[in-house]
Amino acid sequence: MTRLDVLRVFVGPDGRGGNPLGVFLDGAAVATHQRQLVAHQLGFSVSVFVDAVADGNASVAIFTPTRELAFAGHPTVGTSWLLRQVGRECQHLVVPAGSVEVWADGELAWIRARPEWVHALEIVQHEDAAAVDALVSAEPGHGSTYVWAWIDEPAGVLRARYFAPGLGIAEDEATGAAAVVMGARLGRPLTIHQGIGSELHVRPADDGTVAVGGRVSRIEERAFT
Repeated sequence: MTRLDVLRVFVGPDGRGGNPLGVFLDGAAVATHQRQLVAHQLGFSVSVFVDAVADGNASVAIFTPTRELAFAGHPTVGTSWLLRQVGRECQHLVVPAGSVEVWADGELAWIRARPEWVHALEIVQHEDAAAVDALVSAEPGHGSTYVWAWIDEPAGVLRARYFAPGLGIAEDEATGAAAVVMGARLGRPLTIHQGIGSELHVRPADDGTVAVGGRVSRIEERAFT
């Protein structure tokens, strides 16, 4: 039996939205060969296993219901926030793709990552937010599709949704990895409204990295067998 924390990541300012995330702070309690099965059974878009925290670095493994990811956004944002809450604050999360810088600024938890770390996804722009809202699923033939439209282009505010059945995710409520890609693609600060009420903040840097931040809340802490 081990502890499972369930979070919501990229919660909107009104408390709505936020992508559910399961985090095992004692990742070693779940055998490596069992993690994919556990992630599938939990059914969150992503589950995280924290393997070690030392010298300001935390090693983590990230699993969707169907596969392990080299990097993902809302799991790294949420895990860094949780480690901070339990007094195990670190400066970097080490994932298979590389070292993710993490920090807090006011009510927002932030990460800094590289767009080339993100798994392949198709990005489709629509003419307005209403067209994005009208979609009921990914467009036929696409296993991982991020759709978006400007809400207020001069202000850098956009509407987005993400369909990833190939990862075992019918629709993702908030997608930090795609926000990294959007920040690199558009090259400007962004505020992304995704899902039913999630909000992501994006800040690209001159070195090609992109910072993504958002609010995090804890849903529950429970024992997991």
